[in-house]
Amino acid sequence: MLSVPEFSPLTWLRSVADTFTTAASFTVFAFLDLLDVILCLVYSFVDGVVEESPIPCYCYVNNGEKNEQEEEAEEREEVSETLHGRKNLFRGMGILSLRMRSRGGEKERGVSGCRRWSDCSSDTCVGGSGTFRDRGGEDRLHLVVKEPSLESKNEIDSSENVLFIHGFLSSSSFWLETIFPEAAAKSKFRMFAVDLLGFGRSPKPANCLYRVKDHIKMIERSVIEPFRLNSFHLVAHSMGCIIALALAAKYPTCVESITLVAPPYFPSDDAKASYNTLNKLAERKIWPPLLFGSSVMSWYEHVGRTVCFVYCRNHLIWEWILKTIMRKRDLNFVIRDIPKHTHHSAWHTMHNVICGGAKLQDKHLEVVKKAGIPVKVIHGDKDQVVPIECSYNMKSKFALADLIIIKGANHKTVIIGREKDFTKELVDFWLFSRKQKLCEEENLI
Repeated sequence: MLSVPEFSPLTWLRSVADTFTTAASFTVFAFLDLLDVILCLVYSFVDGVVEESPIPCYCYVNNGEKNEQEEEAEEREEVSETLHGRKNLFRGMGILSLRMRSRGGEKERGVSGCRRWSDCSSDTCVGGSGTFRDRGGEDRLHLVVKEPSLESKNEIDSSENVLFIHGFLSSSSFWLETIFPEAAAKSKFRMFAVDLLGFGRSPKPANCLYRVKDHIKMIERSVIEPFRLNSFHLVAHSMGCIIALALAAKYPTCVESITLVAPPYFPSDDAKASYNTLNKLAERKIWPPLLFGSSVMSWYEHVGRTVCFVYCRNHLIWEWILKTIMRKRDLNFVIRDIPKHTHHSAWHTMHNVICGGAKLQDKHLEVVKKAGIPVKVIHGDKDQVVPIECSYNMKSKFALADLIIIKGANHKTVIIGREKDFTKELVDFWLFSRKQKLCEEENLI
Protein backbone atom coordinates (compact mmCIF):
# COMPACT_ATOMS: atom_id res chain seq x y z
CA MET A 1 0.00 0.00 0.00
CA LEU A 2 1.45 3.34 -1.03
CA SER A 3 1.87 5.89 1.72
CA VAL A 4 0.78 9.43 1.01
CA PRO A 5 3.20 12.05 2.34
CA GLU A 6 1.72 14.34 4.94
CA PHE A 7 0.90 17.85 3.77
CA SER A 8 2.93 20.56 5.49
CA PRO A 9 2.34 24.27 4.78
CA LEU A 10 5.96 25.01 5.75
CA THR A 11 7.29 22.40 3.31
CA TRP A 12 5.06 23.76 0.57
CA LEU A 13 6.21 27.33 1.20
CA ARG A 14 9.87 26.24 1.08
CA SER A 15 9.27 24.42 -2.18
CA VAL A 16 7.61 27.49 -3.69
CA ALA A 17 10.42 29.73 -2.43
CA ASP A 18 13.09 27.42 -3.88
CA THR A 19 11.32 27.31 -7.23
CA PHE A 20 10.97 31.09 -7.31
CA THR A 21 14.62 31.61 -6.33
CA THR A 22 15.81 29.17 -9.00
CA ALA A 23 13.72 30.87 -11.71
CA ALA A 24 14.78 34.34 -10.56
CA SER A 25 18.44 33.32 -10.47
CA PHE A 26 18.29 31.96 -14.02
CA THR A 27 16.64 35.16 -15.26
CA VAL A 28 19.06 37.49 -13.47
CA PHE A 29 22.20 35.65 -14.52
CA ALA A 30 20.96 35.27 -18.11
CA PHE A 31 20.59 39.05 -18.18
CA LEU A 32 24.09 39.45 -16.71
CA ASP A 33 25.47 37.05 -19.35
CA LEU A 34 24.05 39.28 -22.07
CA LEU A 35 25.14 42.48 -20.34
CA ASP A 36 28.71 41.22 -20.00
CA VAL A 37 28.88 40.45 -23.72
CA ILE A 38 27.53 43.90 -24.60
CA LEU A 39 29.99 45.57 -22.23
CA CYS A 40 32.76 43.53 -23.84
CA LEU A 41 32.02 45.24 -27.15
CA VAL A 42 31.83 48.67 -25.49
CA TYR A 43 35.12 48.36 -23.61
CA SER A 44 36.81 46.85 -26.64
CA PHE A 45 35.92 49.91 -28.69
CA VAL A 46 36.82 52.48 -26.02
CA ASP A 47 40.09 50.75 -25.10
CA GLY A 48 41.08 50.65 -28.74
CA VAL A 49 40.51 54.41 -29.06
CA VAL A 50 41.91 55.60 -25.72
CA GLU A 51 44.75 53.19 -24.95
CA GLU A 52 47.92 52.76 -26.96
CA SER A 53 48.29 49.10 -26.03
CA PRO A 54 44.90 47.75 -24.88
CA ILE A 55 44.71 44.73 -22.63
CA PRO A 56 42.44 42.08 -24.21
CA CYS A 57 39.86 40.34 -22.06
CA TYR A 58 39.30 36.60 -21.66
CA CYS A 59 36.12 36.29 -23.73
CA TYR A 60 37.87 34.70 -26.69
CA VAL A 61 40.15 32.47 -24.71
CA ASN A 62 37.02 30.52 -23.82
CA ASN A 63 36.99 29.34 -27.45
CA GLY A 64 40.52 27.99 -27.19
CA GLU A 65 42.51 31.09 -28.14
CA LYS A 66 45.30 31.79 -25.64
CA ASN A 67 48.15 34.25 -25.94
CA GLU A 68 51.74 33.12 -25.45
CA GLN A 69 52.02 34.59 -21.95
CA GLU A 70 48.97 32.66 -20.73
CA GLU A 71 50.03 29.41 -22.41
CA GLU A 72 53.47 29.57 -20.83
CA ALA A 73 51.99 30.29 -17.40
CA GLU A 74 49.42 27.50 -17.66
CA GLU A 75 52.16 24.97 -18.28
CA ARG A 76 53.43 25.80 -14.80
CA GLU A 77 49.95 25.56 -13.26
CA GLU A 78 49.97 29.26 -12.47
CA VAL A 79 46.94 30.53 -14.40
CA SER A 80 43.44 29.49 -13.38
CA GLU A 81 41.15 27.85 -15.91
CA THR A 82 38.31 29.92 -14.48
CA LEU A 83 39.66 32.99 -16.27
CA HIS A 84 38.61 31.67 -19.67
CA GLY A 85 36.29 28.79 -18.84
CA ARG A 86 33.42 30.68 -17.22
CA LYS A 87 30.09 29.79 -18.80
CA ASN A 88 28.05 32.41 -20.64
CA LEU A 89 24.82 31.74 -22.52
CA PHE A 90 25.59 34.26 -25.29
CA ARG A 91 29.32 33.86 -25.78
CA GLY A 92 29.04 31.29 -28.54
CA MET A 93 26.37 33.10 -30.59
CA GLY A 94 28.74 35.12 -32.77
CA ILE A 95 28.00 38.47 -31.13
CA LEU A 96 31.63 38.91 -30.19
CA SER A 97 32.78 38.38 -33.77
CA LEU A 98 32.15 42.12 -34.23
CA ARG A 99 34.77 42.77 -31.59
CA MET A 100 37.17 40.32 -33.20
CA ARG A 101 36.98 42.16 -36.54
CA SER A 102 37.29 45.56 -34.91
CA ARG A 103 40.39 44.47 -33.02
CA GLY A 104 41.95 42.65 -35.93
CA GLY A 105 42.31 39.43 -33.98
CA GLU A 106 44.78 41.02 -31.58
CA LYS A 107 46.23 38.52 -29.12
CA GLU A 108 49.11 40.24 -27.40
CA ARG A 109 48.43 41.44 -23.88
CA GLY A 110 49.17 45.12 -23.41
CA VAL A 111 52.11 45.99 -21.21
CA SER A 112 52.41 49.77 -21.31
CA GLY A 113 51.66 51.90 -18.27
CA CYS A 114 50.51 50.94 -14.79
CA ARG A 115 46.88 52.00 -15.11
CA ARG A 116 43.97 52.01 -17.54
CA TRP A 117 41.64 54.86 -18.37
CA SER A 118 38.94 53.28 -16.20
CA ASP A 119 41.18 53.13 -13.09
CA CYS A 120 41.57 55.70 -10.34
CA SER A 121 44.54 58.04 -10.88
CA SER A 122 45.14 58.73 -7.18
CA ASP A 123 48.69 58.04 -5.98
CA THR A 124 47.38 55.90 -3.14
CA CYS A 125 45.55 53.71 -5.67
CA VAL A 126 48.14 53.26 -8.43
CA GLY A 127 51.03 52.81 -6.02
CA GLY A 128 52.51 56.27 -6.38
CA SER A 129 53.37 57.65 -2.96
CA GLY A 130 53.41 54.23 -1.39
CA THR A 131 55.83 52.71 -3.87
CA PHE A 132 59.55 52.60 -3.28
CA ARG A 133 62.27 50.95 -5.34
CA ASP A 134 65.27 48.81 -4.54
CA ARG A 135 68.80 49.54 -5.72
CA GLY A 136 68.07 47.84 -9.02
CA GLY A 137 65.21 50.26 -9.66
CA GLU A 138 62.50 47.61 -9.24
CA ASP A 139 59.23 48.26 -7.42
CA ARG A 140 58.65 46.98 -3.93
CA LEU A 141 55.49 46.55 -1.89
CA HIS A 142 54.28 49.16 0.55
CA LEU A 143 55.55 47.91 3.90
CA VAL A 144 55.01 48.83 7.55
CA VAL A 145 57.53 47.62 10.13
CA LYS A 146 56.87 47.66 13.86
CA GLU A 147 60.09 47.28 15.83
CA PRO A 148 60.01 45.95 19.41
CA SER A 149 60.94 48.33 22.18
CA LEU A 150 64.60 48.70 23.14
CA GLU A 151 63.96 46.76 26.34
CA SER A 152 62.34 43.94 24.40
CA LYS A 153 65.19 43.84 21.90
CA ASN A 154 67.60 43.01 24.71
CA GLU A 155 65.44 40.08 25.80
CA ILE A 156 64.96 38.32 22.45
CA ASP A 157 66.92 37.02 19.52
CA SER A 158 67.05 39.51 16.65
CA SER A 159 65.78 36.77 14.31
CA GLU A 160 62.30 36.75 15.88
CA ASN A 161 60.05 38.23 13.19
CA VAL A 162 56.38 38.03 12.23
CA LEU A 163 55.02 38.63 8.73
CA PHE A 164 51.33 39.56 8.40
CA ILE A 165 49.49 38.96 5.09
CA HIS A 166 46.05 40.50 4.50
CA GLY A 167 43.13 39.10 2.52
CA PHE A 168 41.26 40.08 -0.65
CA LEU A 169 40.27 43.76 -1.09
CA SER A 170 42.20 44.68 2.01
CA SER A 171 45.62 46.09 2.95
CA SER A 172 48.16 46.30 5.74
CA SER A 173 45.67 48.58 7.53
CA PHE A 174 43.76 45.44 8.50
CA TRP A 175 46.63 44.56 10.85
CA LEU A 176 47.77 48.08 11.74
CA GLU A 177 44.33 49.08 13.00
CA THR A 178 43.64 45.88 14.93
CA ILE A 179 46.57 43.71 15.98
CA PHE A 180 49.60 46.00 15.90
CA PRO A 181 48.45 48.31 18.75
CA GLU A 182 47.72 45.30 20.98
CA ALA A 183 50.72 43.23 19.91
CA ALA A 184 53.12 46.15 20.37
CA ALA A 185 52.37 46.11 24.10
CA LYS A 186 52.49 42.32 24.48
CA SER A 187 54.81 41.05 21.79
CA LYS A 188 58.60 41.16 21.74
CA PHE A 189 58.79 40.36 18.05
CA ARG A 190 59.53 42.57 15.07
CA MET A 191 56.37 42.74 12.96
CA PHE A 192 55.96 43.32 9.21
CA ALA A 193 52.72 44.08 7.34
CA VAL A 194 52.64 44.47 3.56
CA ASP A 195 50.13 45.70 1.03
CA LEU A 196 50.00 42.81 -1.42
CA LEU A 197 50.77 43.44 -5.07
CA GLY A 198 47.80 45.21 -6.65
CA PHE A 199 46.24 46.38 -3.37
CA GLY A 200 46.48 49.26 -0.93
CA ARG A 201 49.44 51.53 -1.68
CA SER A 202 51.50 48.86 -3.47
CA PRO A 203 52.21 48.88 -7.23
CA LYS A 204 49.45 47.70 -9.56
CA PRO A 205 51.16 46.83 -12.86
CA ALA A 206 48.95 46.21 -15.89
CA ASN A 207 51.39 43.70 -17.38
CA CYS A 208 51.07 41.27 -14.46
CA LEU A 209 48.86 38.18 -14.17
CA TYR A 210 48.91 38.34 -10.34
CA ARG A 211 49.69 34.68 -9.86
CA VAL A 212 50.71 33.17 -6.52
CA LYS A 213 54.34 33.27 -7.66
CA ASP A 214 54.04 37.00 -8.49
CA HIS A 215 52.87 37.78 -4.96
CA ILE A 216 55.61 35.59 -3.45
CA LYS A 217 58.27 37.26 -5.56
CA MET A 218 57.24 40.73 -4.39
CA ILE A 219 57.19 39.65 -0.72
CA GLU A 220 60.69 38.26 -1.13
CA ARG A 221 61.91 41.46 -2.79
CA SER A 222 60.21 43.74 -0.27
CA VAL A 223 60.66 41.93 3.06
CA ILE A 224 62.62 38.68 3.14
CA GLU A 225 65.65 39.76 1.10
CA PRO A 226 66.19 43.36 2.28
CA PHE A 227 65.70 42.46 5.96
CA ARG A 228 67.52 39.11 5.60
CA LEU A 229 64.80 37.15 7.33
CA ASN A 230 66.05 33.65 8.00
CA SER A 231 63.43 32.95 10.64
CA PHE A 232 59.86 34.25 10.86
CA HIS A 233 56.28 33.49 11.85
CA LEU A 234 53.39 33.89 9.39
CA VAL A 235 49.92 35.29 10.15
CA ALA A 236 47.38 35.46 7.31
CA HIS A 237 43.71 36.19 6.80
CA SER A 238 41.40 34.79 4.09
CA MET A 239 43.07 34.88 0.65
CA GLY A 240 46.36 35.69 2.37
CA CYS A 241 46.36 32.14 3.75
CA ILE A 242 46.95 30.75 0.25
CA ILE A 243 49.97 33.02 -0.19
CA ALA A 244 51.24 32.24 3.32
CA LEU A 245 51.18 28.49 2.68
CA ALA A 246 53.00 28.97 -0.63
CA LEU A 247 55.61 31.09 1.13
CA ALA A 248 56.02 28.50 3.89
CA ALA A 249 56.40 25.73 1.30
CA LYS A 250 59.21 27.71 -0.33
CA TYR A 251 60.93 28.51 2.99
CA PRO A 252 60.11 25.48 5.21
CA THR A 253 63.28 25.81 7.29
CA CYS A 254 62.69 29.50 7.96
CA VAL A 255 59.03 29.53 8.99
CA GLU A 256 58.54 28.92 12.73
CA SER A 257 54.74 28.94 12.83
CA ILE A 258 51.70 29.65 10.65
CA THR A 259 48.43 31.18 11.82
CA LEU A 260 45.65 30.94 9.25
CA VAL A 261 42.43 32.88 9.80
CA ALA A 262 39.44 31.81 7.66
CA PRO A 263 41.52 29.95 5.03
CA PRO A 264 39.67 29.29 1.72
CA TYR A 265 40.64 25.63 1.42
CA PHE A 266 38.71 23.13 -0.67
CA PRO A 267 40.59 19.83 -1.16
CA SER A 268 40.44 18.49 -4.69
CA ASP A 269 42.45 15.82 -6.43
CA ASP A 270 41.22 16.51 -9.94
CA ALA A 271 41.73 19.21 -12.56
CA LYS A 272 38.49 20.91 -11.50
CA ALA A 273 39.97 22.36 -8.31
CA SER A 274 39.79 25.93 -9.61
CA TYR A 275 36.17 25.57 -10.75
CA ASN A 276 35.25 23.89 -7.47
CA THR A 277 36.62 26.84 -5.50
CA LEU A 278 34.86 29.38 -7.73
CA ASN A 279 31.54 27.58 -7.36
CA LYS A 280 31.94 27.30 -3.60
CA LEU A 281 32.95 30.91 -2.92
CA ALA A 282 30.98 32.64 -5.69
CA GLU A 283 28.08 30.37 -6.58
CA ARG A 284 25.70 31.98 -9.07
CA LYS A 285 22.81 32.69 -6.71
CA ILE A 286 20.85 35.84 -6.00
CA TRP A 287 20.57 35.10 -2.29
CA PRO A 288 22.13 35.89 0.12
CA PRO A 289 23.16 39.35 -1.15
CA LEU A 290 26.83 38.89 -0.17
CA LEU A 291 27.06 35.74 -2.28
CA PHE A 292 25.29 37.47 -5.18
CA GLY A 293 27.82 40.31 -5.09
CA SER A 294 30.73 37.85 -5.04
CA SER A 295 29.30 35.92 -7.99
CA VAL A 296 28.80 39.06 -10.10
CA MET A 297 32.34 40.30 -9.50
CA SER A 298 33.89 36.83 -10.02
CA TRP A 299 31.98 35.59 -13.08
CA TYR A 300 31.57 38.77 -15.11
CA GLU A 301 34.80 40.44 -16.16
CA HIS A 302 33.18 43.46 -17.80
CA VAL A 303 30.37 43.95 -15.30
CA GLY A 304 33.02 43.88 -12.60
CA ARG A 305 35.10 46.42 -14.46
CA THR A 306 32.05 48.69 -14.69
CA VAL A 307 31.51 48.46 -10.94
CA CYS A 308 35.17 49.39 -10.41
CA PHE A 309 34.83 52.24 -12.90
CA VAL A 310 31.82 53.67 -11.08
CA TYR A 311 32.92 53.04 -7.49
CA CYS A 312 36.69 52.52 -7.27
CA ARG A 313 37.64 55.22 -9.79
CA ASN A 314 35.48 57.73 -7.91
CA HIS A 315 35.97 56.37 -4.41
CA LEU A 316 37.07 59.75 -3.01
CA ILE A 317 33.69 61.19 -4.01
CA TRP A 318 31.81 58.24 -2.53
CA GLU A 319 33.85 58.50 0.67
CA TRP A 320 32.98 62.19 0.95
CA ILE A 321 29.30 61.36 0.49
CA LEU A 322 29.47 58.68 3.20
CA LYS A 323 31.28 61.02 5.58
CA THR A 324 28.61 63.67 5.01
CA ILE A 325 25.74 61.23 5.54
CA MET A 326 27.31 59.56 8.57
CA ARG A 327 28.67 62.86 9.92
CA LYS A 328 32.12 61.43 10.46
CA ARG A 329 35.55 62.89 9.91
CA ASP A 330 36.99 59.59 8.82
CA LEU A 331 35.64 56.24 7.65
CA ASN A 332 36.45 52.82 8.97
CA PHE A 333 39.63 51.40 7.45
CA VAL A 334 37.68 48.46 5.98
CA ILE A 335 35.60 50.85 3.86
CA ARG A 336 38.69 52.82 2.83
CA ASP A 337 40.58 49.69 1.77
CA ILE A 338 37.94 48.13 -0.50
CA PRO A 339 38.39 50.42 -3.56
CA LYS A 340 42.21 50.62 -3.43
CA HIS A 341 42.87 48.30 -6.33
CA THR A 342 42.45 48.18 -10.08
CA HIS A 343 40.00 45.88 -11.77
CA HIS A 344 42.95 44.17 -13.47
CA SER A 345 44.71 43.43 -10.16
CA ALA A 346 41.57 42.29 -8.32
CA TRP A 347 40.22 40.19 -11.21
CA HIS A 348 43.47 38.28 -11.75
CA THR A 349 44.18 37.86 -8.04
CA MET A 350 40.70 36.46 -7.49
CA HIS A 351 41.11 33.86 -10.23
CA ASN A 352 44.84 33.13 -10.18
CA VAL A 353 45.32 33.13 -6.39
CA ILE A 354 42.00 32.13 -4.84
CA CYS A 355 40.83 29.77 -7.61
CA GLY A 356 44.12 28.84 -9.27
CA GLY A 357 45.85 28.51 -5.90
CA ALA A 358 43.44 25.70 -5.01
CA LYS A 359 45.48 23.42 -7.27
CA LEU A 360 48.61 24.10 -5.25
CA GLN A 361 47.41 24.08 -1.64
CA ASP A 362 47.56 20.33 -1.04
CA LYS A 363 51.15 20.27 -2.29
CA HIS A 364 52.08 23.19 -0.06
CA LEU A 365 50.39 21.60 2.96
CA GLU A 366 52.40 18.43 2.43
CA VAL A 367 55.64 20.43 2.54
CA VAL A 368 54.51 22.21 5.71
CA LYS A 369 53.53 18.90 7.30
CA LYS A 370 56.86 17.25 6.49
CA ALA A 371 58.75 20.27 7.82
CA GLY A 372 56.86 19.99 11.12
CA ILE A 373 55.81 23.65 11.14
CA PRO A 374 53.20 24.35 13.86
CA VAL A 375 49.89 25.47 12.32
CA LYS A 376 46.93 27.18 14.00
CA VAL A 377 43.63 27.64 12.15
CA ILE A 378 41.01 30.14 13.39
CA HIS A 379 37.51 30.51 11.92
CA GLY A 380 34.23 32.18 12.85
CA ASP A 381 31.14 29.96 12.81
CA LYS A 382 29.06 32.75 11.20
CA ASP A 383 31.43 33.35 8.29
CA GLN A 384 29.43 33.83 5.07
CA VAL A 385 32.44 34.67 2.87
CA VAL A 386 34.60 31.60 3.48
CA PRO A 387 32.47 28.70 4.78
CA ILE A 388 33.59 27.09 8.01
CA GLU A 389 33.89 23.77 6.19
CA CYS A 390 37.19 25.08 4.78
CA SER A 391 38.86 24.98 8.19
CA TYR A 392 37.41 21.55 8.94
CA ASN A 393 38.77 20.41 5.58
CA MET A 394 42.21 21.69 6.51
CA LYS A 395 42.04 20.02 9.91
CA SER A 396 41.23 16.69 8.27
CA LYS A 397 44.13 17.17 5.86
CA PHE A 398 46.54 18.34 8.55
CA ALA A 399 45.54 16.54 11.76
CA LEU A 400 48.22 18.22 13.88
CA ALA A 401 46.85 21.69 13.10
CA ASP A 402 45.24 23.43 16.07
CA LEU A 403 41.69 24.43 15.07
CA ILE A 404 39.83 27.14 16.99
CA ILE A 405 36.20 27.99 16.15
CA ILE A 406 35.00 31.39 17.35
CA LYS A 407 31.28 31.35 18.10
CA GLY A 408 29.20 34.20 16.70
CA ALA A 409 32.10 35.59 14.62
CA ASN A 410 31.98 36.28 10.89
CA HIS A 411 34.71 36.84 8.31
CA LYS A 412 35.81 40.17 9.83
CA THR A 413 34.74 39.93 13.48
CA VAL A 414 36.84 36.81 13.91
CA ILE A 415 39.53 39.47 14.47
CA ILE A 416 37.87 42.90 14.57
CA GLY A 417 36.17 43.40 17.94
CA ARG A 418 38.21 40.72 19.68
CA GLU A 419 41.68 42.18 19.16
CA LYS A 420 42.88 41.49 22.72
CA ASP A 421 41.88 37.82 22.68
CA PHE A 422 43.22 37.32 19.17
CA THR A 423 46.55 38.96 20.03
CA LYS A 424 46.92 36.81 23.13
CA GLU A 425 46.28 33.70 21.02
CA LEU A 426 48.95 34.85 18.57
CA VAL A 427 51.60 35.67 21.17
CA ASP A 428 51.02 32.42 23.07
CA PHE A 429 51.31 30.48 19.82
CA TRP A 430 54.53 32.26 18.81
CA LEU A 431 56.09 31.57 22.20
CA PHE A 432 54.94 27.95 22.11
CA SER A 433 56.42 27.48 18.63
CA ARG A 434 59.65 29.10 19.70
CA LYS A 435 60.00 26.83 22.74
CA GLN A 436 59.17 23.81 20.62
CA LYS A 437 61.90 24.72 18.17
CA LEU A 438 64.45 25.22 20.93
CA CYS A 439 63.58 21.82 22.41
CA GLU A 440 64.00 20.17 19.01
CA GLU A 441 67.39 21.84 18.54
CA GLU A 442 68.53 20.69 22.02
CA ASN A 443 67.48 17.12 21.25
CA LEU A 444 69.46 17.19 18.02
CA ILE A 445 72.53 18.36 19.91
